[in-house]
Amino acid sequence: MKRKNVVACGIGFKESEGTVTEEPCVVVSVTHKVPQAQLTPEDLVPKVLDSIKTDVQEVGYFRAWQPGPKDRHRPAIPGISCGHVDVTAGTFGCLVRRGGDLFILSNNHVLANVNRGSRGDAIIQPARYDGGTPNDQIATLEEWIPLATGVQESNCPWATSAAALMNALAGVLQSSSRVMALQEQAPENRVDCAIARPLSPDLIRPDILGIGAPRGVRVGKLGMNVQKSGRTTGYTTGQITQVGVTVQVDYQGQMLTFVDQFMATGMSSGGDSGSAVLDMDRYVIGLLFAGSDLATLINPIQEVTSALNVEVVAG
Repeated sequence: MKRKNVVACGIGFKESEGTVTEEPCVVVSVTHKVPQAQLTPEDLVPKVLDSIKTDVQEVGYFRAWQPGPKDRHRPAIPGISCGHVDVTAGTFGCLVRRGGDLFILSNNHVLANVNRGSRGDAIIQPARYDGGTPNDQIATLEEWIPLATGVQESNCPWATSAAALMNALAGVLQSSSRVMALQEQAPENRVDCAIARPLSPDLIRPDILGIGAPRGVRVGKLGMNVQKSGRTTGYTTGQITQVGVTVQVDYQGQMLTFVDQFMATGMSSGGDSGSAVLDMDRYVIGLLFAGSDLATLINPIQEVTSALNVEVVAG
């Protein structure tokens, strides 16, 4: 076992040209085979041990299998599948604190179902798309920042004149109904975020899957290298390519406008929404909320924590 690349040994059948024979031997398992010329005499495996032939077989590296991001985790940790009981799937971003209370941070569209949720709704892990059921509840929806859609009163003179004419006619006809001129607007959003209250502090842990616990928060900067762990694509890295971004995002067929966002390289896919985005020193710089095949959109973390009046839990 002290020889280079050797990771195991045992009794097995000798292999010859890819075929397993019925000849018993001592199997010496290595991570990968290398030419004998590259090995020192001390690392060479003898052809015979105690009169029994040996056989060197390549098996790779052994590691303990851990649950993946779509699996059930208890305690639940950031970087894995979670969501509102009626939402397909999203990602547990990180833990945040308000006073003495701990909360799960993710997107509005992950935890609050795009403004449709109600305080106290079940948050499950894994999410529904990954086999989660109400029996997998880990938290309740606590609070969310509403995503701004809607309309406003029109200031178009043609529209207001038409409305005035219609209302005058309604008066003549003694109708109590009135017409108001409205215009579609693109209200500005700065965050897509929500928090959920764990059923018990024992059900959650701050260590992000594959990354570890955040060390705090930092301001994202143009050209910064970043990392995230998400439900769909797991651990990925990227780079901030734009700051101060104004962008339109498709929310189930409705276009919402976001301002002052970060854009990063393509490092995400559907289901990664809600992932915490960190710099390479493990400081959180933002909350992933949308993307395309080529790019990723991120809320600056300072906007998120300010809107929700929370702070990121550092390890």
